[in-house]
Amino acid sequence: MVKNLLKKFLPKFLISWYHFWLAFLGALVYGFPGRKIKVIGVTGTKGKSTVVEFCHKIFQEAGMAVASLSSIRFKINEKERPNLLKMTMPGRFAIQKFLREAVNSSCQYLILEVTSEGICQYRHKFIDFEAAVFTNLFPEHIESHGGFENYKKAKGKLFQAVKNIHIINSDDKNADYFLSFSAKKKYLYEFKNRASVGSEGEEDGGVIFAFKNAKIKITNQNSKIIDVPRLNLKLPGEFNVYNALAAVAVGLSQGISLEVCKRAVEKIEVIQGRMELVRKEPFKVIVDYAHIPDALEKVYQTLSTNYKLQTNKLICVLGSAGGGRDKWKRPKMGEIADRYCSEIIVTNEDPYDEDPLKIIDEVASGVKNNQAQDLYAILDRREAIKKALTLANPGDTVIITGKGSEPWMCLTRGKKIPWDDRRVVMEEFDKIFGD
Repeated sequence: MVKNLLKKFLPKFLISWYHFWLAFLGALVYGFPGRKIKVIGVTGTKGKSTVVEFCHKIFQEAGMAVASLSSIRFKINEKERPNLLKMTMPGRFAIQKFLREAVNSSCQYLILEVTSEGICQYRHKFIDFEAAVFTNLFPEHIESHGGFENYKKAKGKLFQAVKNIHIINSDDKNADYFLSFSAKKKYLYEFKNRASVGSEGEEDGGVIFAFKNAKIKITNQNSKIIDVPRLNLKLPGEFNVYNALAAVAVGLSQGISLEVCKRAVEKIEVIQGRMELVRKEPFKVIVDYAHIPDALEKVYQTLSTNYKLQTNKLICVLGSAGGGRDKWKRPKMGEIADRYCSEIIVTNEDPYDEDPLKIIDEVASGVKNNQAQDLYAILDRREAIKKALTLANPGDTVIITGKGSEPWMCLTRGKKIPWDDRRVVMEEFDKIFGD
């Protein structure tokens, strides 16, 4: 409440100075650790956490000491703890403290998820970034930034600050903007031959995906194109092709061989809360973080295509993450669910100080029953998940989106309650089926 009042009444330049000096103080207290380790910053709308996980694995496979910080966890080599802060990019003191822990553990690299809000609050300051990675850009946080262009410019400030290496998804329609910033070396990754993505069969209940004809272009004095060999990813979806390519480009930029990068990305079987298969039988239950329209559609497309749901139902539990923000997306989320889902259950996510029933109604307003057989509006998220499980038959797929592996549900007046979609699935499944 106090923070919101300060934002409302204090001049913007005072708030900006406050954030800047807080960043300086955090770095000073911990001895400017961001200057004593090579930091890779990963930004974009989607895929940041997965790219961080891929990168961590690549550096480990190369025998390097590495730390990483994402919305999922804090990790130093093999030692990890969950990110319980409900912040993708923690505050200045938390980041500087973790940087100091990584330096004290003799880590050579730290992979850091960088957000637009974090950049606006100078959380990236006083860190000497070795490289900046751009994954993609879609409308998000539009209301807080005052428009998509401002959101894009906030992301661009990371590339403006990083002068050494830029790694950019050249297939993204906003790539030219990020390419406009100067760097000693640029790595462009692309995968325009969509036809080469496909299922290679089932392994332990999950689909293995293979792709080829991907390219990474290195641009400096002598441009060079690297054809990435056929990779067998255990993570489904075209979006994970791009995430893997971003991480491979990071590895190459640091002198790690293509063979090591390939071996590392092929080993990853699951990313917490990202297309995570929670139950395999008698029907699949998957939890994913998708909370913007494009991400939601990509998840549904992947499941519909690769789990061959033409004759089985896709049962969808969704809401609209974050009360008080990005209200524009709510009917669109319902509209997308309507195009792919047989049964739709709209429920509560993180309403904060907004009326959760109003949010549910706005999401549901996009459902016109074009594809969906039934629409349910259930305020209690546990009851919503339970309903989805009771609707499923053998061979169906239940997909629960919006929270992924997040450990909290955020309610009014700053109240948080412990939450984990995956745990709730297992608990309710046991109650229903006695398994």
